[in-house]
Amino acid sequence: MNNLNSSSVKKLEIILSGEHQAFATDLLDNAGVTGYTIINNLSGKGRHGFHEGHLMFNEEDVLIMIIAAVPDKLVEPILDGLEPFYSEHSGVVFVSDIQVTRLVKFSS
Repeated sequence: MNNLNSSSVKKLEIILSGEHQAFATDLLDNAGVTGYTIINNLSGKGRHGFHEGHLMFNEEDVLIMIIAAVPDKLVEPILDGLEPFYSEHSGVVFVSDIQVTRLVKFSS
């Protein structure tokens, strides 16, 4: 474990309706994000009340979270791309400072 050095990056947790997954992943891909994780069927409580994460009719009718670790320089362009989307749709983005090992996995 002594050979695993850590590097600082930002973690984006993008929560939105599954029907908009392609919009968000296209935005990340176009920004140069090299990878991300998608979690389906989220449950939680927000301003609009409780949201049940069970699969209703299809994967587009549920909330999803897309998690990406990105260099600092990509955060602002990604948030700028999401801003008009969130003025019309529900959801949220969490931005956190994190440490990762194997930085090469997070840069192009």
